[in-house]
Amino acid sequence: MIAILKRINQLAQKAKEVGLTEIEITEQNDLRKEYLQIFRGSIKSILLNATIYDPHGDDITPEKLKKEQAQIVKQ
Repeated sequence: MIAILKRINQLAQKAKEVGLTEIEITEQNDLRKEYLQIFRGSIKSILLNATIYDPHGDDITPEKLKKEQAQIVKQ
């Protein structure tokens, strides 16, 4: 993922300085999509392993999240 970010930043810098070719624009868009997919996957993984408690110690995890967590346990 770090290599993807490095390349995205290189292309962004080049775009500001001199502009990008059509191939580089396509590459930049593809890299951004790939990065977002990885990022969203890691966030989803974090959420699926989380339980939310209020200040009184009561479990207030949303039902939708509990259902998704239960499906993963079944698999």
